[in-house]
Amino acid sequence: MSAPRLEINLSHLHHNARTLVRRLARQGIAVTGVSKAVLGMPEIVRTWLAAGLGSIGESRLDTAEALARGGLQAPLLMIRTPMLSQVARVVAHAAISCNTEPRVLEALAVAARKQGRRHGVLLMVELGDLREGILPGDLERIAQLTLALPSLQLVGIGSNLGCQHGVAPDAANMAELSELAETLEARLSTRLQLISGGNSANLPWLAQGGAPGRINHLRLGEALLLGREPLGRSAIPGLHTNAFRLVGEVIEVKTKPGLAWGSRGLTSFMAPGGPAGLPCHDRDPRQRGLLALGVQDSDPAGLEPPPGVAIVGASSDHLVLESLHPLTVGEEVGFGPSYSALLRAMTSPFVERRCLREATAPHHQDAPG
Repeated sequence: MSAPRLEINLSHLHHNARTLVRRLARQGIAVTGVSKAVLGMPEIVRTWLAAGLGSIGESRLDTAEALARGGLQAPLLMIRTPMLSQVARVVAHAAISCNTEPRVLEALAVAARKQGRRHGVLLMVELGDLREGILPGDLERIAQLTLALPSLQLVGIGSNLGCQHGVAPDAANMAELSELAETLEARLSTRLQLISGGNSANLPWLAQGGAPGRINHLRLGEALLLGREPLGRSAIPGLHTNAFRLVGEVIEVKTKPGLAWGSRGLTSFMAPGGPAGLPCHDRDPRQRGLLALGVQDSDPAGLEPPPGVAIVGASSDHLVLESLHPLTVGEEVGFGPSYSALLRAMTSPFVERRCLREATAPHHQDAPG
């Protein structure tokens, strides 16, 4: 079996999706499964749809087009504002796209008219995280523009929090989104189908009794894939947190000093002002193992090692470990990936993907949804 490889437990992913779909349905909230971290992997998308997800969210057109070629039987939501250079492709493959820019809306309308389609628009509103979003005071004007373009359909409004500055969804900003929806409907004499409250960061607020108000839709990725919420990395009760396991092979085992010696400078992956030049203190020699797994394969900072193993360094091709138990050349070591580590591992052409049906990793939560 080759390494590095990403082992993917489809049964766990099915459980997570089914649990969240049912749990949120009780609050009147539908779920779009965001597959960007797994590059729209067909096995995972099919698993989600079988578990009850009604739509798929993507940010990259290449992935959206691959899903279409694979026969995706669900509406596709483009969750990143389209590039002007790609509007024709967005209209061809996505039922709805998230938007903030009038110029892009006008270009989408032209592309939709040429293709004989009506393209759905979800206007994104800025509620404090300072990534994408229309300022609330400009929302009505851009909504009017959208309604005036006959080849577009204003399906709703949405927001995104937690991804840029870690701003958490709460009673105040979620109530603001609901109020904006109602104001827009009253002033423009229209009805919005979707009020998309955000992403996996919304789940703790809802679990603590947050009132959804008009919010009836979420775009979930991390919760479905890793069973965690992103703001505190806390496990979500009832979900599996070990659907993915990144496995690397040991290629060297040596007993070495605990600290480097000699004049020091920056490494290729060290930020300016890093530890170069810091005082060194001797430590006892210890066993170190090298894995054929590095920054080009995943995000080392986002890998959770097994008990008794610590990650003490990484370069483009190597992961440096210290272990309380003896390591051997050829041995495999598995890690739990964070969202960033999973995304990079899925993107790397050097990481094999292997789908499993039964639990194989040692740590998980499992409770009825």
